[in-house]
Amino acid sequence: MCCFPQLKILITREEIGKAVTRMRKPASFYFFKTKPIILRNRYERWRGVADLLGFTTPERLRVEWMVFYYTVAEENVTLTAQHFSISRKTFHKWFKRFKDSKYAVHSLADQSKAPCHKRNWEVTLIQEERIKRLRKRYPYYGKKKLKVLYEKEYSEGVSTWKIERVIR
Repeated sequence: MCCFPQLKILITREEIGKAVTRMRKPASFYFFKTKPIILRNRYERWRGVADLLGFTTPERLRVEWMVFYYTVAEENVTLTAQHFSISRKTFHKWFKRFKDSKYAVHSLADQSKAPCHKRNWEVTLIQEERIKRLRKRYPYYGKKKLKVLYEKEYSEGVSTWKIERVIR
C-alpha cells in the first residue's frame, strides 16, 4: 500500500497498475501501416513549383517549353522552338539558365532589369547653401557666371551642372 499523507488517500498497487494500463495505447497504434508517399514526376513538380511561386503567364510558358523539350520533342531544340514559335537562340538562352541552376524552376522567372548601382547626387549641403546664397545675391546670373563667382569666392571648383541642379 502507498500512502500519501497530504491527500490522505490510500491506493493499492493494483489500482495504480490498472490506471496505467488504461492510459496506454494498444500496440497496434504504434505499428500502423503508413501510407506510401507518391511522388509526382519531375514535370508535374515543375508545374507545381511554378504555381507555388506565382509565375506569370510568360514564365509558365517557359516551364512548358522545358516540359515539352523533355517529353514530346525528346530533347530536340528545333522541334520545341518551332512548336512554340520562338527562335532556337531564345530557347537555348532559357535552357542554359535552367540547366545551370540544376533544373531549378525559379531560374525561369523574369529577372530584374533595374540597374545595380544608381548614381547619387554629388552636391554636398555646404555647396548647395553657398550656391543658394550666390543665387540670392545675383538672381539674374546664369550657371556659368555663378560658377566663376563661386570659384573666386570659395576657391573651390564646382561644375555648372551642379549649379543648375541647385538652381532648379
